[in-house]
Amino acid sequence: MNRDSKVRTTIQHTASSESRGTRVTRRLPRRSPIPAVVAAIIAASALAQPAAAQENGRGARGAAASATSTAQTVAPPAFAPGRILVAAKAGVSDAQFEATLASHGGRSLGRLRGMRAHMVNVPPGQSEEKLAERLARHPHIEFAELDRLAPPGSTTNDPMLSSQWHLPKINALTAWGASVGGGTIVAILDTGIDPSHPDLAGQLVPGWNFYGNNSDTSDPNGHGTAVAGAAAAAGNNATGVASVAWGAKLMPVRIADANAYAYWSTVAQGLTWAADNGARIANISYVGVAASSTVQSAANYLRSKGGVVVVCAGNNGKDEGIAANDSMIVVSATNSGDSRTSWSSYGTFVDLAAPGDSIYTTHVGGSYRAWSGTSLASPVVAGTAAMIKAMRPDFTPAQIESALYAGAVDLGTAGKDSIYGYGRVDAAAALAAAGTVSTDTTPPTAAITSPTSGSATGTVTVNVDARDNAGVARVELLVNGKSIGSDDTAPYSFGWDTTKVADGSVTLSAVAYDDRGNSGLSSPVSLKVSNAVATLAAPDATPPTVAILSPSSGLKVNGNVTISASANDAGGVAWMQLAIDGTVVSSTTTGSLNYKWNTRRERTGTHTITLTASDKAGNTAATSVTVTK
Repeated sequence: MNRDSKVRTTIQHTASSESRGTRVTRRLPRRSPIPAVVAAIIAASALAQPAAAQENGRGARGAAASATSTAQTVAPPAFAPGRILVAAKAGVSDAQFEATLASHGGRSLGRLRGMRAHMVNVPPGQSEEKLAERLARHPHIEFAELDRLAPPGSTTNDPMLSSQWHLPKINALTAWGASVGGGTIVAILDTGIDPSHPDLAGQLVPGWNFYGNNSDTSDPNGHGTAVAGAAAAAGNNATGVASVAWGAKLMPVRIADANAYAYWSTVAQGLTWAADNGARIANISYVGVAASSTVQSAANYLRSKGGVVVVCAGNNGKDEGIAANDSMIVVSATNSGDSRTSWSSYGTFVDLAAPGDSIYTTHVGGSYRAWSGTSLASPVVAGTAAMIKAMRPDFTPAQIESALYAGAVDLGTAGKDSIYGYGRVDAAAALAAAGTVSTDTTPPTAAITSPTSGSATGTVTVNVDARDNAGVARVELLVNGKSIGSDDTAPYSFGWDTTKVADGSVTLSAVAYDDRGNSGLSSPVSLKVSNAVATLAAPDATPPTVAILSPSSGLKVNGNVTISASANDAGGVAWMQLAIDGTVVSSTTTGSLNYKWNTRRERTGTHTITLTASDKAGNTAATSVTVTK
């Protein structure tokens, strides 16, 4: 299990001291509940499959050097089987979206809250990766991706304040003179929060459990309780630890199973739910979520309500290769010497750094422990963002981010870099910057890049380039002055159904908005819609012609056998799939397919080879041959 935070303490349960960390065993229940949105549509969750999950101790150093013995564990699948995440482009109708899915053998299992993204069923025998790849290339689809598993990322009178080196490092004690985060709700998307912990009980507002589909947000794991304590544990209460934003409230949003594994889909649902229920800062200490288009869409939903999302960079000690995006703040981890920890991930997607090594925080059962990981660096930044929001409730997400970046201590290469982003967070400097952040009156720019002229029929893909000094919030496409849809994630693309307007001259324009309400209008683009001639022609109802060229039916096979197949259609072939005994073994988007079949691995007897193909109108055809080994 590639955990993104690890406990460092005297471990009472079975553990082993390793050269780079502490390995801890937590067993999954015999049968794990299914994430709420999937419960009614999927018979069994991948979370129920492994008997145990493996925890990678990378980046943690167990304080109990005498801890002994190890546990053999099994990592769960990397993504949810039998489903993927798909979103239609803005402007594409539900009927068009469903037809597109059906032409590839998929169907919607339901739309995710607050987004255009749907969970989509993958038919038995089809590859989740291949279906996502094919759909992603379709002009109606904004994105299609696997539903990947997300592993977790780990002055006052409080008696343990002296153990919390990170608070003076980020000048939190000075910052408390201006703000402690009062009135701001911080959503912790994690394994839940211990509701009876003396430093957390008074901080909680109602949350939701998306893993069990109920209101039980208690923490069976400990990861969420540790993360919550770093962000907003109670302060100045003569108990335990203090936190960055000890005046803020905590919203527990459980997105994970008992071993702290979540899916991108549960993360996205948790974000939109938190946004609708008053959270304005959200922390996600889970690896890889910054790469998910679905999670980015959910983060933009919270931003549309004035909120900021903070996520961890990961604990793999490498460049994660994830592209930067404006929907969330990504945090790497530093140590007490203001250097990147050896295990902290990095890359161009990193925006800030924060202390993440040996962070003393709350633990389930009312105790306290030191945790290490970007899981702990992320809530330090989230807490600082909550302090800014409390002091400046009028601030937009972009203004909160500007204050964080302006106040950061620049480390490493001058300016923004891939190790520390804009630098290590400084709470006092960020609050000072929030008092001087100027009002942005510069509007974004927008330009329609395609199409720019000519005629238009059927559904046309319209691409827009939009830019802003502080970040684009959303882009709307206007047809003859009327909005047909809005896209909040770059690259901005729309599916325009030209049959919704009369034939003739049509004017397209795009409007880009930033977080502060400034807007910029593109230059108009004139097109000629001409669907009348197209509608006179009968719709294509002729399926493609398919053939298995070799081997021939009835042939006795042995060794390596080359299967050759073809498909032809006047309107063009959309895809072909080859299956052996009902299992898809190869697919292509061309009209020709060759596959080498190693029959040595097959049982003796009769085998059926089936070719299925679809044309671009959605008509399908199939043919089969039977061979004997």
